[in-house]
Parts: sequence; structure tokens; C-alpha cells
Amino acid sequence: MKLGPLGDSAVVVTLGETLDATTVAAALRLAAALEAKPLAGLVECAAANASVTVLYDPVRLLKKGGPSPYERVCEWIEARAATAGPPEPAPGRDMVVPVCYGGEFGPDLAAVGAEHGLSSDEVVALHSGAEYRVSAVGFTPGFPYLAGMPARLHTPRRKTPRIRVAAGSVAIGGAQTGIYSFETPGGWNLIGWTPWRLFNPHAQRPALLQVGDRVRFQPIGPEEFGTARFP
Repeated sequence: MKLGPLGDSAVVVTLGETLDATTVAAALRLAAALEAKPLAGLVECAAANASVTVLYDPVRLLKKGGPSPYERVCEWIEARAATAGPPEPAPGRDMVVPVCYGGEFGPDLAAVGAEHGLSSDEVVALHSGAEYRVSAVGFTPGFPYLAGMPARLHTPRRKTPRIRVAAGSVAIGGAQTGIYSFETPGGWNLIGWTPWRLFNPHAQRPALLQVGDRVRFQPIGPEEFGTARFP
């Protein structure tokens, strides 16, 4: 476990170098342990990938003649980490996301295949045959970074990003796959599109997919796109 500052009001706790399920589970478990008995001045604990970012209000932690707010937070993190126990399988839901691959729904599908000597059907089979773990949510609200993509599909981002990528676009960027939650510029390779809405600000849990969720993709045809059921 490594601790380091992020600006003057946050500490980043790094738990590993990989995005395996055990490390993601350890990050979730530590975040839960910290929030169970919060330090005065704690703002938020955000688990993502192999780390936990702890945001705090330094004014509330400043004491004359005492340790700095950063030192106090680090001491508290280390004490709470000792009570977190060994990582267990990460909590989360099993989610099956419908995706229409290729064509107008995934204009980069053939290019991804060509990069690896695969047909479009082989790319779809590999991409939809894997189980993914949501390792982080960010970039835009609700955008899930999904770890667990087969190595044969690891593809560099596009040299020239698109100005507009539609919400719901399923894409590959490096070793991860993800789903655009809003229409934004983007440089990932677009291989499909889901009709699911990834972020709803009026819902109790605005982000549909959460860190720790397990995700599989279910190929659907264009005729099914408008009738796919939401969770």
C-alpha cells in the first residue's frame, strides 16, 4: 500500500499495479472501511482501478502545533486499513448489456479486426465471450472502464479522435473496453452500440454500472435495438 498527495486536499492510496479482481476488491473494501468510521473533515472515498482517492477538507483538520492535515489523514488511513481484513470477492451485480455490433453501430469493428488479423465475427465473439469487471467510473458521469478484455483485442486509441461519439457507443481503448455515457469527443475504437442509458441524474443510483459490477455483452441485431429491455 502506497500513499501520496493529490493536490492539497486528497490522498491517493495505491494498492497494486494490476486491474485483477482481487485488487479491485481490495480497493472497494478499503473505501468501505474508511467510510464506515469517517474522519472529521472527510469529503469522499472513491475506489477506482487499483486505488482509493480520499478527499478531505484541510481546514477542518488543521490544528495548531499538530501534524499537517495530510499527515493526519495518512495516519487515519493506515489505522483503518489494518482493520479492513483480507480482500474478499468484490461485491457487485451481474449485468448483461445488449450490443449491436458493426456497421453504423460500430464503424471501427472491421479496423480492429484488421489490426489483429481477425474477422469482424471473430472480434464480436471474443469481445462478447469475456466477462468484464467495472474497475472505474469516470471520464464522463457513468462511463464504465471495463477490465478483462482478451489480449488479442488490445488496440491503441485512434490517432485522430472523433469530434462526436454517441452515447451508448461500445468502444476499445488500449487494454480496456468501455461504454460512452454521453455524447462527447472521443478517441476509442467504436465497435458497437447499446440502447441502454448509462447515466440518469434522477435515479437513486445515477450511474447504471458501478465499480465491482461484472459485465457481459450480448450481441443483438439492428431489429432488436429499439426493443432491448433495460435492467
